Amino acid sequence: MHKVFEKIGPENTEETLTAALERAMELDTDIVVASSRGDTALRLVEMAAAKGFKGKLVDVRLAFTGGKNPMDEEVAASLREKGVTLVTAAHVLSGAERGISKAHGGIYPVELMADTLRMISRGVKVSVEIAVMALDAGEIPFGKPVVCIGGSGRGADTACVVTPSYAAEILNTRVNEIICKPFQV
Repeated sequence: MHKVFEKIGPENTEETLTAALERAMELDTDIVVASSRGDTALRLVEMAAAKGFKGKLVDVRLAFTGGKNPMDEEVAASLREKGVTLVTAAHVLSGAERGISKAHGGIYPVELMADTLRMISRGVKVSVEIAVMALDAGEIPFGKPVVCIGGSGRGADTACVVTPSYAAEILNTRVNEIICKPFQV
């Protein structure tokens, strides 16, 4: 691990994005970022252009609920115009399973997996999730590691190198490297 931030939060965004871009360029790979409203993805696009990043940028945003998405359509359009691919899908580590556990009580295997990843950090869980979602959507190549950026809320505080597998084979997913993450109490 290259960096452990003193605490979680958006104040780590700039340093996280910088570290993620540098590592992606070293590995000559793509970047997958979690950005629900688009702020983090827009900042990543600016920084990537300034650094001459040539890889693909994929933003995995939140799924629609109640017919709405938290990302304004103008922001989504702006990201698309800047060459960012948007993935919108049910979250692979919650989705339908959370609906079942809410309705019937208990906890189910995918929720246990998500909670186990959260033991490392919320952003590591997000990184695994968005990598698998981007792969399932066909937006990143199978079998190739990608740099993933996640967080513990707004902004970014975690970056990992992940080689995802499809959701149907999620246990074949590998977290190859944790570039940065916050210290958790």
